[in-house]
Amino acid sequence: MATAQANGITIAYETSGNPVDPPVLLIMGLGMQLISWPQDMVDGLVEQGYYVIRFDNRDAGLSSKLHQHKKPHLLWAYLKSLLGLKQSAAYTLNDMADDALGLLDALGIARVHVVGASMGGMIAQMFAARFAARTLSLTSIMSSSGRRGLPGPTPAARNALMRGPAYPLSRTEVVERGIAVMRLIGSPSFPTPERMLRAAIERSLDRSINPDGIARQMVAIVASGDRTPLLRKIHAPTLVIHGAADPLVPVACGADTAKAIPGARLEVIEGMGHDLPPQLIERLLALLDQHLRGKMAPELPPRSTHRAGSGTHH
Repeated sequence: MATAQANGITIAYETSGNPVDPPVLLIMGLGMQLISWPQDMVDGLVEQGYYVIRFDNRDAGLSSKLHQHKKPHLLWAYLKSLLGLKQSAAYTLNDMADDALGLLDALGIARVHVVGASMGGMIAQMFAARFAARTLSLTSIMSSSGRRGLPGPTPAARNALMRGPAYPLSRTEVVERGIAVMRLIGSPSFPTPERMLRAAIERSLDRSINPDGIARQMVAIVASGDRTPLLRKIHAPTLVIHGAADPLVPVACGADTAKAIPGARLEVIEGMGHDLPPQLIERLLALLDQHLRGKMAPELPPRSTHRAGSGTHH
């Protein structure tokens, strides 16, 4: 695995495709690793003529673990967020956007199409807002603006995220729990086959386990607060993709993100939850290719807005 020293940490990364092609930086979500991007999606982007860069966020995968910071108390952090109290975090999403910039500097890449999923979408938003000269385009997938008052996860999804086991689990139990969580937050209309889920979770466990890092990343999200003022500063072409059936980050969060970014286009996919299921990879690749090549049709007035899938705006 290739590594780069950037922003004071070691960042593990992987590149795919031809370095002379337009670069696409993929940023993954909470506790996920660079291998969490579906390989078919990476291969598809390469086939479309892009140079794909994936990396492990700090505290995940094979990048630096910030064990010098103790594991935060998630329930207390959540209560503080509800009350609007200041959080003490080991780092924020700003630091994680700086990591991405540092990696690009280390690789000698001047400008990039930045694509983020979930927490990765939040980091991508920060990157596009703060580093406009380095951003060719922004794609924010199943993410949020962080604005107070937006709907939160369903109770079941929140519990799955917040409640860790009270005792150490065996590897088998960890895998089964991971499958149950992905079933809960995944796409109801496009269920990932269990053998694929199991293989992905086992591969991630074999590569790296860092529960404390997931907690620190979660607090980084909460501590970063409302990004709306920053989003208004984004002028890169922006595509917001969101699942209509997302139980973790409701579709209203995607709509709010698109509304805050000047000229952003919103694509809502019916039946999609909080995952990137194999059945949707071709559709996602088609959307990305249109967007990255600047061929996405301009957004129509709300009454007749086209969405991926069918239906009307909520």
